[in-house]
Amino acid sequence: MKTYPQTRWNLSALLATPRGEPLKRALQEIETRVTQFEGTRANLQPAIVEHEFLEFLGELEELNRAARKLAAYADLWFTENTQNAEALAFKNKLDQLGANVYNRVLFFILWWRELDDANAARLLQNAGDYTYYLESERRFKPHTLKENEEQIINLKDVNGINGLMTVYDMLTNKYTFTLTVNGVTKTMTRDELMTYVRHPDAAVRQAAYAELYRVYDADGAVLAQIYASRVNDWKAEQVELRHFKTPISARNLTNDIPDSAVDTLLDVARQNAGIFQRYFKLKAQWLGLAPMKRSDVYAPLAPADVTVSWEDALTMVFDSFEKFSPQIAAEARSVFEAGHVDAEIRPGKRGGAFCAGILPELPPFVMLNYSGKARDVSTVAHELGHAIHARLARAHSVFTFHSALPMAETASVFSEMILNERLLSETDDVALKRDILSRIVDDAYATVMRQAFFALFEKDAHDALANGATTEQVCAMYMQNLKTQFGDAIEIQDYFKWEWISIPHIYQAPFYVYAYSFGQLLTLALYQRYRAEGEAFKPKFIKILAYGGSASPQHILSEASIDITSAAFWQGGFDVISEFIERLEQLES
Repeated sequence: MKTYPQTRWNLSALLATPRGEPLKRALQEIETRVTQFEGTRANLQPAIVEHEFLEFLGELEELNRAARKLAAYADLWFTENTQNAEALAFKNKLDQLGANVYNRVLFFILWWRELDDANAARLLQNAGDYTYYLESERRFKPHTLKENEEQIINLKDVNGINGLMTVYDMLTNKYTFTLTVNGVTKTMTRDELMTYVRHPDAAVRQAAYAELYRVYDADGAVLAQIYASRVNDWKAEQVELRHFKTPISARNLTNDIPDSAVDTLLDVARQNAGIFQRYFKLKAQWLGLAPMKRSDVYAPLAPADVTVSWEDALTMVFDSFEKFSPQIAAEARSVFEAGHVDAEIRPGKRGGAFCAGILPELPPFVMLNYSGKARDVSTVAHELGHAIHARLARAHSVFTFHSALPMAETASVFSEMILNERLLSETDDVALKRDILSRIVDDAYATVMRQAFFALFEKDAHDALANGATTEQVCAMYMQNLKTQFGDAIEIQDYFKWEWISIPHIYQAPFYVYAYSFGQLLTLALYQRYRAEGEAFKPKFIKILAYGGSASPQHILSEASIDITSAAFWQGGFDVISEFIERLEQLES
């Protein structure tokens, strides 16, 4: 089976080079298309004929295609090395250009949002793949400001809060951490450090966390102030200017998820904290820990974590995909064939992992920091799942191929599940089964419960900071959040009060995190159906992914008889997690 080197990606499909003639041509294309589109303003009348309206949408899509390629290059180049001054300057330039372009074509969306319902319905009748995009824009009508006000906000964002978020990235991505293991002292990135929180030795796990928060604590006041600025900016725009009911409501509307469904999800998560508290108490017994500390949450049950080569990791992942569906495996391979995977570990490179789908016709770009740990194999499957999702949705327009955020984790988590179930089915080794099952439950904790409690913290923090809370008070709130989450199952070390300032998502995209809980619980329900239905399930699953963002999450999931406003549905996901814990408990008995 063909494998691929662990190297950096090739961005030439976006831009040949960020200077000289290629850049000049790309910028000129955008300017030409913007100027052409600005000429449509005079033709935007309520009685506009359908074919002319659709032509304008086509022009806007082509402008978006050109602008997205250039903006994506800037973001991905900066991601390669957040300390690269040239990449940062280029990113800043493109951020400014993006705001300018958006402001110049903003009139079209504002006209569409304000159009009377009768004419809007007439134009929607034959809008084809643009339909859901157009419907989604009209949802924002009650929260839309005047054109000049929207333009001011866009300029304010790119030079203000977005610039501050770049500062957060630059500060935190250049952090280095020092850890001594077996008498050897190493200096490492955060991603390298985090591999040690799953070390078999409790002292090493504790030392890793202590070092993580020692470094963040050194800038604690600054990072906390950046977060306070994010929160206050969000409230000023979303609540005071746009009149959303609550700060989280703005995210919910973007996700096209009713407030009631999100409230139900978070309530059910809070009510099920006991499931993981029970698991951690069992884990403490199995590991002989008394008490079990917060630094032990991801302790492995296996005697030692294995090292998996990059080639072996790809073989395992591709084999799992192939057994589920050759089509799925082929879509995953297309990303490597395009040279769109960056898996190296380098100083300055952004931590973590992500998949960036830029355009429907273009294989996504996948960033990994592969260090050879067993958990990294699951990360490969996860991010390739995102890529598969994007590839299956490539028949849609630029506006509709991206899935809504709560649906975005469906393929990624499912990909992890088929990898893990394949590994479980191919071994009789009890220790290995125990390790795999414990990692499934650990991941379920990290993706469901931890993220849900992050969202609950965000709700509290946004309220508290809007009312003048100090950094010390927010730290105390976060510690209370952890105590509610873990109950009497876990002893929480004091330095975890700084965990919240180390979570990029709550800075970069407020209330983003509940999408992880949504996606994981949804995928567990879908996986149960796969186990029950077998081959008959596969076309249904591929159809869900092929929707991309061309319909609302409620519509897509209703075809699978899923009601996201039902507490029983979300409870079903937690019941599946309980089943995994019971399977693990049976191995231990």
